Amino acid sequence: MASLAQQERSALHSLTAPGHYGRAGVTGLFVEERTDLAFASVIMKRGKRATLMSAVDTAFGVALPSGPRRATAGLVTFAGTGRDQWIASAEGAEAAGFATKLRARIGPFAAVTDLSDARLVLRLSGPRVRDVLAKGVPVDLHPRAFKPGDVASTLAAYVGVQIDMLDAEPIYQLAAPRSMAGTLWSWLSASAAEFGYDVVAR
Repeated sequence: MASLAQQERSALHSLTAPGHYGRAGVTGLFVEERTDLAFASVIMKRGKRATLMSAVDTAFGVALPSGPRRATAGLVTFAGTGRDQWIASAEGAEAAGFATKLRARIGPFAAVTDLSDARLVLRLSGPRVRDVLAKGVPVDLHPRAFKPGDVASTLAAYVGVQIDMLDAEPIYQLAAPRSMAGTLWSWLSASAAEFGYDVVAR
């Protein structure tokens, strides 16, 4: 019998495939699953704010955001998700063993938990992306209210998500628990169908 050990699998592998869906002849949304990112939660230890900020800046060149914002330097990002809490992410060469690197560099000042295999991460773009998200995300995504670099921990169709605005195009990153991939995809695909959407292979 074939072994599945050590085989990485997309969170959407049984839910969809690259192609065009929904309304024919028009694409209002582009969906790309990101499987190349590493994630870790970072929770500051009591009384360690100054030393944690200094350690993150020294190790990664990132100034820790004090609110719901993203701060990026090179291949590493810290997103503020709560009081003294961040979600750190890395791509490319920094992704391998990211949580271990974090613990080695900032472990004395923060609790670090590896989340890399626990998340479904979608990159969403296209001319109707805000219209799609508005059907299930109770956050004002108007460009005057939610700007590039902003982060919100919220709900999408009753699923806890983190939504980051990556740039003004607009492009968003939507992250959810991997265990809720089916529920989230059911909502997203239904919401996008009237506009037409493309699932893009990375």
